[in-house]
Amino acid sequence: MKRSVQPVFWLLFGAGGMLSALIGWMLAFITGIGIPLGIGFPQLGYDSVLAFERHWAGAGFTFVVISLFLWHGVHRIYHSLHDIGVRSHALSAVVCYGIASFGTFAAAALLVSL
Repeated sequence: MKRSVQPVFWLLFGAGGMLSALIGWMLAFITGIGIPLGIGFPQLGYDSVLAFERHWAGAGFTFVVISLFLWHGVHRIYHSLHDIGVRSHALSAVVCYGIASFGTFAAAALLVSL
């Protein structure tokens, strides 16, 4: 029986979906509506957010959110390509999962450089 790596991608997809369902909407509200309009978040200035990102727990949280959101979205796009008739499974898998891998490594590199 041939082993597959698909369970790993489904695990990342599921974790990203759960994370986005639980906290994604609040992150979108805070960063997209709350802070720009000054609704209820006066303590989230540039200096406090930078201090949060420089702490290992803050950087870890941001890395997990970015990477799992990326893997969730890319896995959904990969299977949507199959649904619309893109038949090159190997090429579309390499492109899709390569984008998620690059984004994950870029997020790690940028967070480490803070």
